[in-house]
Amino acid sequence: MDLVFADSPQGGGDVRNEGIPSWKAYLLHTAGDRKQRGLHTSVTLQGAELLAVVASESNLASALLKVFRNRGAAGVDGQNVEEVAEASPRLLPKLRRELLEGIYRPGEVRRVWIPKPGGGQRGLGIPNVVDRWVQQAVLQVMEPIFEPTFHRNSHGFREGRGAQTAIAQAKAYLDEGYTALVDIDLAKFFDRVNHQRLLAQVGERVSDEGVLKLISRMLKAKVAMPDGTKTSTEEGTPQGGPLSPLLSNIVLDELDWELERRGLRFVRYADDANIFVRSERAGERVMVAVRRFLEKRLRLSVNEEKSSVTTPAKVHFLGFRFGRTEEGKFGAQLSAKSEERIKNRVKEMTPRTWGGSLQSCMDKLNSYLEGWAAYYRICSEEGAAKMRVIDAHIRRRLRAIIIRQKKRPRFLYRHLLTRKVPEKMAARTAFERRGVWNRSNRRGMTLAYPNDWFHERMESLWTMWVRFNPPPLVSSESQLSFAF
Repeated sequence: MDLVFADSPQGGGDVRNEGIPSWKAYLLHTAGDRKQRGLHTSVTLQGAELLAVVASESNLASALLKVFRNRGAAGVDGQNVEEVAEASPRLLPKLRRELLEGIYRPGEVRRVWIPKPGGGQRGLGIPNVVDRWVQQAVLQVMEPIFEPTFHRNSHGFREGRGAQTAIAQAKAYLDEGYTALVDIDLAKFFDRVNHQRLLAQVGERVSDEGVLKLISRMLKAKVAMPDGTKTSTEEGTPQGGPLSPLLSNIVLDELDWELERRGLRFVRYADDANIFVRSERAGERVMVAVRRFLEKRLRLSVNEEKSSVTTPAKVHFLGFRFGRTEEGKFGAQLSAKSEERIKNRVKEMTPRTWGGSLQSCMDKLNSYLEGWAAYYRICSEEGAAKMRVIDAHIRRRLRAIIIRQKKRPRFLYRHLLTRKVPEKMAARTAFERRGVWNRSNRRGMTLAYPNDWFHERMESLWTMWVRFNPPPLVSSESQLSFAF
């Protein structure tokens, strides 16, 4: 089997470019060595050969370059990515030897808690940088082995697939008339993966005992909790390491093919799966059968609170719900949770007590809104209408900051006059007693700071959506037909 290394720099030979740090030149040269790559692409998956590929100098160098690009926080040992990268000429040969001799042992995983949008907390595991380096090296060798075998309806953590392709496939099923959705959410999936079953699944395609032992040690690495306690890991694949997404897809690939065997239409992204059927009654039957398979066969639990048989308008799938367009087709729209989430985030970023310049506040908003708009660009025009409402909400919050920064009504009154607001209108706005939020939408403020003023200084969600979705060009033939 030919192995292709992800993100391996092309070329090789001398890389004495000025301005490149010596460690980076070393990694680029090692990762791009053609002799090494040619040797490794012809190996088979027998004996200890796969571990040799993982521990090859070119693969380790390529893996560290990828870890460096991804950055990330330091682990328990306190070493950051820059420190490990700078020491790579010394660390790489040592790490290679430890891997080949089987004496490498992963360090503890630092547990951090991040708030979940719907409430509660999600545990995130941060391995040491060296351990992320090893995980990335294993990933680059294992991914080409497993990727071709994954089901086409699996969209999470796969090259060329993602939320956009998952939503497009979901819309296609809805347009075919499968408008009852079995929405399945797995309870604490990443914390409950059975190690024995996972290693058995990996072993079906990987015969190298050294690689299997290496993965087992990674899975069983102790977790250092925020309070200083350390816990052993008997199940789960901690989120935060490069290898966890691939391992999760290996576990749930069995579910994908079981749904295929049953002739069901489905879309899965990581542990979030939607099954499309024609009626609610059929959905209830499918829910019972799938729950039984997950619990009995995969030893996983369904989150009963978040799983249900629902309608396209009520589903929350990757931040979207589905509604009819003017043409009668289904289109993606913001889910209620997504709308609430962005409003809460905007509220955090535009506090009334903002002490910096208004432009600095708008610059921070721009960075967030650009990423948000890029993700939700696949909304239909009907769905994008909500973006106009959010844009108006953002402008009103910014106007409220302006009012608060003026501190006193008379100062605001004078400021509005400098903005060419008529005296009576400025007075009614500045001396209104119903609070900052009420005044932020009075005619005096909207005249002083109209929508165009904001458009010149920051992006709006609606204009970004229009940019992502330009109207179709009218052909010259169509224009002629209109003329007649």
